[in-house]
Amino acid sequence: MTTVINPQLTTALRRAAVRATRAPSVHNTQPWRFVLTPDSLEIHADWRRQLRVLDPRGRQLLLSCGCALFNARVALAASGFDAEVERFADHARPDLVARIVVAGPPMADVAELARLDAAIDQRHTNRRQFSDENVPVEVVAALVDAANIEGGDVFPIVRPEHRLAAARLSQRADQIENVDPAYRAELRAWTTDDLRRADGVPASATPHVDGGAEDDLPIRDFDTRGMGWLPTRTRSSLRQCLLLLGSVEDTPMAWVRAGEALERMLLEVARLGYAASPLTQVIEVASTNEQLRNELRLSMHPHVLLRIGRAPAMLATRRRMLVDVITEAE
Repeated sequence: MTTVINPQLTTALRRAAVRATRAPSVHNTQPWRFVLTPDSLEIHADWRRQLRVLDPRGRQLLLSCGCALFNARVALAASGFDAEVERFADHARPDLVARIVVAGPPMADVAELARLDAAIDQRHTNRRQFSDENVPVEVVAALVDAANIEGGDVFPIVRPEHRLAAARLSQRADQIENVDPAYRAELRAWTTDDLRRADGVPASATPHVDGGAEDDLPIRDFDTRGMGWLPTRTRSSLRQCLLLLGSVEDTPMAWVRAGEALERMLLEVARLGYAASPLTQVIEVASTNEQLRNELRLSMHPHVLLRIGRAPAMLATRRRMLVDVITEAE
C-alpha cells in the first residue's frame, strides 16, 4: 500500500521535532532522540546520557523528555494541528517515551498551546540574581493553573516555617552531594568552558563561585573549572517566589507528565516576562527529599523546586546538531 504524504503535516512534524530540542534538560544532557514518520513524531529516551550518580532512577531524564514532548505539542498547535499523545505505548520498545499522532480538527485548547510557541525561544534557565520585586499572586495562580492542566501538582512555599525548612534542607542536600567524589566527577563531565561543545552546562550560564553568592537556597555549583561568566552574587533568597512541582504518583509515567507540566509552567514564566531557576538538590538526596515531604506535609512526590522572579536575560545554551537527534523512520 502506498502511503499518502501530506507535505503540510510533514513540515509541521519536522518543526515540532526541532522545537522539542529547545527544551530544558538536567545538566543540558539533552537525553532524547526523535523519529519522524509520515504521520507521527516519536520521542525516545537516550539512556546513554543518564546521570548515573545524580539520577540513578532516571526520574530527571524522563522529566526532561516530558519537557521536550510538551514543546512538540506546542509547535504542532502553532502549525494548526491537534496532537494525540500515546505515552509508553509500546512495551516492546521501552525507550519509546511517547508517540505524537496528529488527530482530527484542532481542539479548543490548541490556541492556548499555540500562544506559548514564541516562549520556547525566550525560555532559559536563569542562575543570575533575581530582583526584590514580588511576583504578583495572579502570576503565581497562572503558573499553578498551567501545571494543573498537565496533571501536575504545585505547592507554593509561602509560610515562613516552610521557607526555612526548604532553605535548611536544600543547604544540607547541597553539602551531601558536594562531598561525594563521584557526584563531583559527573558534574565536571557535564560542565564546559568550550564554546564549541553542544551539550552540558556552559560557563556562560554559570555564576563564578568564590564563596560570595549569599544564597539561602544554594544554586548548584556548576563552576567546576573556575571559569563561570556570571556574577558571583546570586542571592537565591528564601523570601523569593518558590514553587514546588510534583505528582501524586512516583512512576515513569508520572515523571513524563510532570515534565510536561514543568515546561508549560516555564513557558508561561517566559511569556509573562519572568525568569525561572530550578533548585533540585533537596529532591535528589533521598533523606532530604523525605524530610521535605514530612515538614511541608506533602501528599505529592516533589520533583522540582522553582525560583521565580525578574532577572537580566540569559544567553541561549547550545543544542546538539539536528542530524544527531532527529531521524526519519524507514
